[in-house]
Amino acid sequence: MTPWILLVLLAFALSPLAWLVPSRRQRGQMDVRLQARRLGVAMQLSRQEWPHWLARQPPGTCPQYHRARRRGQQDSWCYWQTEPGQWLNKWREPCADEALLAHLRKLPADVFKVEATAQMLALCWGERGETEALQRVVDFLQEKA
Repeated sequence: MTPWILLVLLAFALSPLAWLVPSRRQRGQMDVRLQARRLGVAMQLSRQEWPHWLARQPPGTCPQYHRARRRGQQDSWCYWQTEPGQWLNKWREPCADEALLAHLRKLPADVFKVEATAQMLALCWGERGETEALQRVVDFLQEKA
């Protein structure tokens, strides 16, 4: 009887350690983020204010992948993906720039937002998918930055 009690006490004492082990999804996210860093793209978790008109509300804190823009680029824009391949600005107008739209349509379906300022190009991504999705994100940031 005593060994069973010791075994239960030991399991009870070690059970909180199981909570510290990352899940398979968390390990996958860490791998994607490290690979993005190796490819020259920075990532940070950022709080986002999403438009009320989005059909599916993205998470409040979202992974934001970003890259500094080259000198001389002064254009600034922001688009949200309402459905895969459909990009709208804050007034719910579709993207009119065909060259930019072609690049935006190559992005994964779980990219929520793409924003360009004079300093940086950033996109909020749900991080679903494999290395192919990451490569499309990195290619977009490198081409448009």
